[in-house]
Amino acid sequence: MKHNTIYIFIIVLFMGNFSFAQQTPGTKQTKPIAIIGATAHIGNGQVIENSVIVFENGKITSVNTTNPNTSGMTVIDAKGKHVYPGFIAANSALGLVEVDAVRASDDQDEVGFMIPHVRSLIAYNTESKVVESMRPNGVLMAQVSPKGGRISGTSSIVQLDAWNWEDAAIKTDDGIHLNWPSAFSRGRWWLGEPAGLKPNKDYAEQINEVVTFINDSKAYLKGDKTPKNLPFEAMQGLYNGKQKLFIHVNDEKGITDAIHFAKDNKIDQLVIVGGAEAHKVTDLLKQYSIPVLINTPHTLPASDDQDYDMPFKLGKLLYDADVLVGIQVGNAENFQTRNLPFYAGTCAAYGMDKEEALKLITSNNAKILGIDAFVGTLEAGKDATLFISEGDALDMQTNILTHAFIQGREISLESHQTELWKRYSEKYKNQ
Repeated sequence: MKHNTIYIFIIVLFMGNFSFAQQTPGTKQTKPIAIIGATAHIGNGQVIENSVIVFENGKITSVNTTNPNTSGMTVIDAKGKHVYPGFIAANSALGLVEVDAVRASDDQDEVGFMIPHVRSLIAYNTESKVVESMRPNGVLMAQVSPKGGRISGTSSIVQLDAWNWEDAAIKTDDGIHLNWPSAFSRGRWWLGEPAGLKPNKDYAEQINEVVTFINDSKAYLKGDKTPKNLPFEAMQGLYNGKQKLFIHVNDEKGITDAIHFAKDNKIDQLVIVGGAEAHKVTDLLKQYSIPVLINTPHTLPASDDQDYDMPFKLGKLLYDADVLVGIQVGNAENFQTRNLPFYAGTCAAYGMDKEEALKLITSNNAKILGIDAFVGTLEAGKDATLFISEGDALDMQTNILTHAFIQGREISLESHQTELWKRYSEKYKNQ
């Protein structure tokens, strides 16, 4: 009897844990699916009313306004609704951090200062409840990026419906992340120093550390590579153009210095991440065709002398200057990544055309991350990673998803939050 009680307890405990586990990944698409009647937001600025979108074997086969022969297809009547390509969260910590206050669940910052060989992908947790909660807002892909140190490591891009990180990856080791030294530092008020900004006296030395690492790695790669040096070997992709260098920098001087540093070292694949003062150096950005992943608009100005609404209108300023721009979420709390569509909506509210703002989290991010050949827009030949919303997906009041697909697989839109919402809605509905 005692043993039976123990077995029952174990089964109940397992069932309790399972009920709050991540949703099982969707099953592979087995028959063609047609979405009919929706307003299709292609993701490249184009809108198709009363559209017909057909996808088969995980790929979009047609996007038009002609009713196809739907015999043998699963037909979704989406009249009055909207279809969008899956949103792409650039520079995120999704799957790397579960609870900020629990160090054991935080894998975004590894020990070390120059660690380009550290791959964030292998720490990606596909069963994260945080990852699960992104999908009901249309965030279906993410660049999983390391944080901390000077050279943080290597990022990869995943789709948010997988059993493991191997299945999740849609582009592995896409780039290396460098945290550029700040040209200014704040006074240490606790030591009696003025609290304002002052020039960073170690700025040149900190840059020289990076230059020395670059030079040493190039010398190593040209030699016999003994003894084996993993950090140096990880830099090879930057020099042969197979990887991008994501430089995290915000101030005007830092952006200028970072660009010249990259060009001096013949690193051509460069992306500015943050770029709070990128609007001051648009000529330089255009000269070298350097894209910018701006900070989330829902933040404070980067400095005391910036316009109060600069974070809201920065996307429009860069767009008007013909700079390729997208939105990244690295400076937001991990769970706030789900607000990605509303960040784009804020850019639209501050001057951008709605469809151009949509590109900040679809086609532009896909181009910047180098995955635009197969995602980012609703076009024939691309992955069927898309969703249907009852209304405008950039408006938090109307972005209510009814269906979502990743590579043609219909995915669950349930999450830990929706389960709790249903649970307590039922409890209080009659009170």
